[in-house]
Amino acid sequence: MSLAVTDLSYAFGRRKALDHVSFAVEPGRFCALLGPNGAGKSTLYNLLTRLYVPDAGSIRVAGQDLARHPRRALARMGVVFQGQTLDLDLTVMQNLRYFAALQGIAGREATRRAEVAMDRLGIADRRRDRARDLNGGHRRRLELARALLHDPAVLLMDEPTVGLDAAARAALVAHVHDLAATGGLTVLWATHLTDEIAPGDDLVILHRGRVLRRGKAGEIAGTRPLEQTFLDLTAAESAP
Repeated sequence: MSLAVTDLSYAFGRRKALDHVSFAVEPGRFCALLGPNGAGKSTLYNLLTRLYVPDAGSIRVAGQDLARHPRRALARMGVVFQGQTLDLDLTVMQNLRYFAALQGIAGREATRRAEVAMDRLGIADRRRDRARDLNGGHRRRLELARALLHDPAVLLMDEPTVGLDAAARAALVAHVHDLAATGGLTVLWATHLTDEIAPGDDLVILHRGRVLRRGKAGEIAGTRPLEQTFLDLTAAESAP
């Protein structure tokens, strides 16, 4: 498995944010982590990126145990956080080269990887533009290009389409699906929007810190729209 989360729990004081969460994602699969606001998605991503340490359970990334070998595990991840993390005063190329340096990639190799990433994301013509001059869609593409520079095995996307217009949102969803399908990249995509999920995607439905369903999206939805299945499941769990 490229990503394995086993019996993961985390609490803020007496409030359980995650309660024995388990799922796994195979190489080259797009897995959607679907849940309403407050479901525990951000807490899970903070655990996956080692910003938090779990109270119980384990995380393995590309075969590396995150608790025992954090540097090795984190090196196999690329991350696009919900909040933007670009240096707005740097150009597109400078942002990429700066991140490459943080990954120990320098000189011609850094430039080569940046060029490949910009071409892949369709932003090569913006290489000299400052990040603050990009629209929301192009900023997200730059963040994705940056996350892919070091050839990660696993890509974490935390609500990446927040604030994007419909066209930019659709383009980003399609591109990341293509990365998984053609590039062998394992993707964990957190969202509360069911239209970002294809029937053949892996799906984990998270609510109130617990996994309600996991499997193929089309199989979980059955003959009904996924949105209705999602609303019914979360409503049933929220009922007194």
